[in-house]
Amino acid sequence: MKKVLLLFIIAIFCLNCKKKPIFKGEAIEYTEDLTGSGFKSSQLDELTYTLDKDYNTTSMMILYNGKSIYEYGDTKAISYMASCRKSICSMLYGKYIDNGTIDLNETIGDLGIDEADGLLPIEKQATVRDVLMAKSGVFYEPANGGYDSKNAKPRGSVEPGDYFLYNNWDFNVAGHILELKSGNDIYQEIEDQLARPLGFQDWNIKNQSKSSTKKGKSQYPAYHIYISTRDMAKIGQLMLNKGVWKGQQLISNSWIDESTAIHTPSDTLLARYNNPDDQQFAYGYYWWLFANNDYSDLDGAYQADGYGGQYITIIPKRELVVVHKVKFPLLVSAGIKKGGSADVSGRQYNDLIHNLMKY
Repeated sequence: MKKVLLLFIIAIFCLNCKKKPIFKGEAIEYTEDLTGSGFKSSQLDELTYTLDKDYNTTSMMILYNGKSIYEYGDTKAISYMASCRKSICSMLYGKYIDNGTIDLNETIGDLGIDEADGLLPIEKQATVRDVLMAKSGVFYEPANGGYDSKNAKPRGSVEPGDYFLYNNWDFNVAGHILELKSGNDIYQEIEDQLARPLGFQDWNIKNQSKSSTKKGKSQYPAYHIYISTRDMAKIGQLMLNKGVWKGQQLISNSWIDESTAIHTPSDTLLARYNNPDDQQFAYGYYWWLFANNDYSDLDGAYQADGYGGQYITIIPKRELVVVHKVKFPLLVSAGIKKGGSADVSGRQYNDLIHNLMKY
């Protein structure tokens, strides 16, 4: 019994033992010159005070025009990015959409997507596009959490493409389709398409891991991603640049436009999830799109959004990228204890963004 307990404790602590970067990468240039950013140094000092006093933020960065103008906490620490992984997956699709390897109109049935107890014929008619819109109509419990059972319908009751459901089954299957079509593990795709071209400073593919399939749930695992704040900032800047990095088109402009276009309107999401007093969002291909904004600078803004306070926010009108991370306590990361007290809620983060827009 003691041996089992010891092995368990070692395994838990190993969750926080991240391997060193496998290549050097390149730092984002830091500047104290705030000209054109809309910020004053005193306002950024006030932001630090707010984070220290009212937030459980562990790290944060603001980029303006491709340069870092604000850094808080340990931006090189590697931690779980939660559902921001889904936006990364969407980015990786662009290459294979453009070269014809992936057809958005191909059905999951034709791709051989199925479950142990069988998908229904109507479910197999869902297309890759339906999956990327989170509208597959497959109401199947995923291998990990993130199943919106409250809004799920009876299986086979809706046509694919008609009903939005934030369900990790769609997101996990999207990762599987990418692997199937590319012939690569999704983490290798991240390394090849993003980490190396962007010069990630803290990337090691061995830090990445998928969740194991639980009995009675889907066979398609979640592709969890562990990444630093400063590397997340480069992802946001690539999106702001419309896929261009140092003169090279890494992701096509057309794919970025399509994936950040409205595919589920804000009124649908408002009816499901939002308090009318909160910031409202529409939904693209795994990107959350700011909608009905109180601040016009947020028109056209969008973000990757992960549980507990993980965000990559792109604000084109201001040429800003905002990245925010919360590193969960060890037992929460291990899934032994639920998060809560350490979180930064969506409302808190939206308030933070709104306050930045006042400047």
